[in-house]
Amino acid sequence: MKLIKLILILFLLNQLNSHADINLEFENWKQKFKKIALNDNISEATFNMVMKNTKYLPDVIRYDRYQPEFYEDTKTYISKRTSDKKLSIGKNFYSENSDLINMVENKFEIEKELLLSLMGIETNFGTYLGKMDILSSLATLSFDKRRSEFFTNELLTLLKLIENNRIDHKTLYGSWAGAFGFFQFMPSTMKNYAIDYDNNGYINLKGNFDAYASAANYLKKIGWDNQKPCFYKIDLSENVPKKYLNISAKRIHEKKKLISFRKYIQNNSDIPSKFDNLDAAIITPDKDIIPDAETLNPAYVVFDNYEVILKWNRSLRFSLAVCTLKNKFKNEL
Repeated sequence: MKLIKLILILFLLNQLNSHADINLEFENWKQKFKKIALNDNISEATFNMVMKNTKYLPDVIRYDRYQPEFYEDTKTYISKRTSDKKLSIGKNFYSENSDLINMVENKFEIEKELLLSLMGIETNFGTYLGKMDILSSLATLSFDKRRSEFFTNELLTLLKLIENNRIDHKTLYGSWAGAFGFFQFMPSTMKNYAIDYDNNGYINLKGNFDAYASAANYLKKIGWDNQKPCFYKIDLSENVPKKYLNISAKRIHEKKKLISFRKYIQNNSDIPSKFDNLDAAIITPDKDIIPDAETLNPAYVVFDNYEVILKWNRSLRFSLAVCTLKNKFKNEL
């Protein structure tokens, strides 16, 4: 019993020492990052104001290493995010905000169903925005080696937005990865696409006016086309060349006109012939992730609109879920 207690005490002391060591490393990193920020035209006053209380958040590293889109099979992932309950909440949200949503749809030519789908999947219609201190989250991920360059740039971008009074730093609580607001914009997305739609002097992505206009502006600028499809679920023939199967969201390859793929699609009647000359690709999203997944099932033929959603979130399953929920709203509104 004494030996067990001694081992436990030594383990706890080791954990405390490790925690102290990494916090010291983080504070040293923060001083080095300050020099980078000042050289990038961030004022010392702004840096000290927003960065002095940032902390290393070990939970952020844990979340970064385990993300559901990398472990759930496609059917589970989509069903969780496109449930009847989510559809019902979305319909109620639309009925309460229809004037604004319809106005944004008309101005930006982005379907209201798509906007509702994205808001529903990202934040459950604004009911779950995340409670992480975004500045600490981004600092932690910048300090971490895995994707340091990306998150360093995002943190610098956020500091510039604060410096230029476009974002109120006191509101910056959101996801573990640094995303913010009803549609979970990263700082670079805020910089490039966010709009002060109600003209009150700053961008409030936790308010319907700025959030909806910003999301629609983003989708418009990156190429969403209301007249084109997103995807169709397909049954593939065994003779489909494996080179045509996309299993990663990093880059969709082997794109051809839809008509070129029809000879490998068994349920052709599900896909209107008017789309035959659209660029398309085939994805099999489970194969690279789920152990012992079938090679050809599930499979989808995807179009340019699908890749637009990939720009929003580079996950094969996320894009499928967004377009699935969009189509469900289409039948209800």
